[in-house]
This record gives sequence, C-alpha cells and structure tokens, in this order.
Amino acid sequence: MHPSTGDGKLGFVLLGGRACLDLTATFAELRRGRTEQLRTPRDLASWLVEAGLADELPAASRQDLAHARTIRDAVYRTIKRRLAGRMPGPGDLAIINDWAGRPAPRRWLETDDGQLRARGDASTAAALVASVARDAVDLLGGPLAHRIRECGADDCSLLFLDSSRAGRRRWCSMATCGARAKMAAYRARRPLARNEYVTT
Repeated sequence: MHPSTGDGKLGFVLLGGRACLDLTATFAELRRGRTEQLRTPRDLASWLVEAGLADELPAASRQDLAHARTIRDAVYRTIKRRLAGRMPGPGDLAIINDWAGRPAPRRWLETDDGQLRARGDASTAAALVASVARDAVDLLGGPLAHRIRECGADDCSLLFLDSSRAGRRRWCSMATCGARAKMAAYRARRPLARNEYVTT
C-alpha cells in the first residue's frame, strides 16, 4: 500500500537532496515497512512531478516504468558499492552511462511581455528519467560524491547528500530518524541516571 499525504499524492520521501538519491528511496528494501512505490506508470509520472522534474504528469508507459526501476537499482548498487569502498559493477555503470548519454529535451529563450522566459519541448517520462541518470553521473563523478551518506538509523537506509557545513550529518532527517535516535539515547540514559541517584 502506498503512503498517502491525504491529498491524493503518494507521499514520496524526498530527503536525498538530489533527484538520483530520491529515486533510490522508492524501493521497499531500502526502507523497512514500505512496498515498491513505483508500481504503475502513473506512479512514475507522479514521482517525476513530486520530485520537481515535471510541472504536470507526463505520459508514462510500462516500458518507462521498467527503465526507471532499472536506473534506480543501478544507481543504488553503484552508491552502495562506493560507500563500501568497492568499484561499481560494469553492468550498472553501462546502464547509468547509456541513459545519461541520451539527448535532453530541447530548451530555448523567448520574450514574453518584455520578459525572457525559458521554453522547452514537452518532456516525456523517458527524457525525465534520463535526466535522473545524468544527475547520478554529475553527483558520483563530481566534487560532492564524498558527501553521499546512508542514514544511520537502524531501521532506515535512505541515501542523502550531506550538505551540512561540518560534513558529519548522520540522519536522513532530524525530524524523523534523528529525533527517534535522540529519544532512544535519552531513554537509554534515564535508567542509568536513576540507578546512580539511588546508589549515591
């Protein structure tokens, strides 16, 4: 069952800080207690909108859905291997590179009431998914690759980009996993504090 926000949206978790990281968060095994979130082409179209990659639901096919899942899994495995200090699998790199190399939708500038505005071809789901692969190339091959983290919570494995100044962020979100971890640590200290009070 999909998580719901109550307004018809699927409630995708968008905490990664990059589109390619947010895409990896749509699969069950990456987050305990969730199911596959990209079950239908409409789910993919909804994710593309919620992730800010499209202004309105693009047309999406079963083939687009299969491609999005394939790219997602390749990105996830590549990042997990990098975090473990291992080289990525050649098959995964081939998938990411193939999609990243596909042409981007054409964009141009127009004047509208004296203002410059960007215009572009209507983006298909396939073109938008290819942009996620390009985002993965930019992130993994760029200066921020060392800032990719996996949430430190025992019941969460979301990937995120650590944008903190110190570079020591541990949780995908302080409002959820971070707050739970702090509460658990506090509860673990309380019995010890009571015992120390009794014995002194």
